[in-house]
Amino acid sequence: MRSGMLKTPALVTTSRAAAAGVLLLAFAGTAPALAQTSDLVSKTAFRVCADPANLPMSDRSGAGFENKIAELMASKLGLPLQYTWFPMATGFVRKTLQANACDVVIAYAQGDELVLNTNHYYTSAYVLIVALNSPLAGVTTLSDPLLKDKRVGIVAGTPPATHLARNGLMPNAKGYHLMVDRRYEDPADDMLADLKSGAIDAAILWGPIGAPLVRASHPDLKVTPLLSEPTPPRLFYRITMGVRQGEKVWERKLNSLIRRNQSEINAILAKAGVPLLNDMGIGPLEVQN
Repeated sequence: MRSGMLKTPALVTTSRAAAAGVLLLAFAGTAPALAQTSDLVSKTAFRVCADPANLPMSDRSGAGFENKIAELMASKLGLPLQYTWFPMATGFVRKTLQANACDVVIAYAQGDELVLNTNHYYTSAYVLIVALNSPLAGVTTLSDPLLKDKRVGIVAGTPPATHLARNGLMPNAKGYHLMVDRRYEDPADDMLADLKSGAIDAAILWGPIGAPLVRASHPDLKVTPLLSEPTPPRLFYRITMGVRQGEKVWERKLNSLIRRNQSEINAILAKAGVPLLNDMGIGPLEVQN
């Protein structure tokens, strides 16, 4: 997820999935092809495809919560953890997972055609971020009249933008780039800086990005999950691990690992400050530490 983006796109997004999905379908219909892809998974390392500069999710230092989940999975498999680093932008899946440089993307929105999704291991939502003392601190929906004429920060091309347009908020909105290399451009941090400076009145980010950043560095801001929108698109998403299409044996193995270690995964996410919801997008999820 770049700022505000899911690894699907959706937290989320289908533009790049369309072309790649056609190619995937061409190879998905034969048993020999599926048998071959099953042989691509490494037996000597837990090979993870990850963004090297995408905190709070992942980075080269291993500080992100996705890094911690990868470490947990590797330890349960009894394998060393090995990364292939590539910016979570255009070409990520093609140049990592599909190129057999790695075997799993730790977080991918359910339903994206570029990967085979495991069972989801958490559900989260986009969030509205405002100052604690702001008149907007009680806002829970983007249709709230209090947002009229306010300057709202939004990552371009993400689902909340549809709600902003429907509610007439786009003329005053400030857009931030979706597909970026965060080694050089950081929409999430830029948006929060603009909120602190008063350049915008509210910020909308994907919760697993925005909420941990607020917890770590912005105690004077309030985070509200957007769970009350009465019309589509929904603003909560189930997050899975992504593997190559056809690798059903590997998918089932990861599903078993997720199921057996769900409480530890939840604890990692909760410690990072990720807003956790139940499967129906209702929360917060009670996590036992």
